[in-house]
Amino acid sequence: MCLAIPGVVESVSGDRAVIDITGIRREVSIALVDQVNVGDYLLVHAGCAIAIIDKQEAMETLELLNQLAGNIHA
Repeated sequence: MCLAIPGVVESVSGDRAVIDITGIRREVSIALVDQVNVGDYLLVHAGCAIAIIDKQEAMETLELLNQLAGNIHA
């Protein structure tokens, strides 16, 4: 099973971006996604952005992942 995590873009440099995923910053490739800007929400898998998503979808996905993590650790 593959899992993609949403994060918000903090900076862009060439085909790389720094994103924030719930307070954790990671550098990811944005080579597969056109027109990435600071403030965009990206769906990231294995260090590569695979899509730009809207903020609502990002927040809903993070909430579902938090619920899942809570159930796993319970």
